[in-house]
Amino acid sequence: MQGEKIYRVLANAHRLQILEWLKDPAANFPPQVDGDLVEDGVCAVLIAKKLGLTPSTLSEHMRLLVEADFVTPKRIKQWTFYRRNEGRIAEIGKALANGL
Repeated sequence: MQGEKIYRVLANAHRLQILEWLKDPAANFPPQVDGDLVEDGVCAVLIAKKLGLTPSTLSEHMRLLVEADFVTPKRIKQWTFYRRNEGRIAEIGKALANGL
């Protein structure tokens, strides 16, 4: 993904907040019925509720984060769970520090 697109993905407060919360999902979200918060990720429904967004609005934010490879999705039953991609985030952090 080109630098310009990465900046666009990161230029949104909701997406930055999602990434921050997903750093420590157990501290930021309640236990889930399906999926482990750390191993499987956080259910999109919980993220949308915490942000006060509709599922469709959250879906667009998550689509951009997935395309940038900042988060990885996992389907469990009819739900989608998201985890941070720490390797990609570190890589982008390094590139930003070097003037991407």
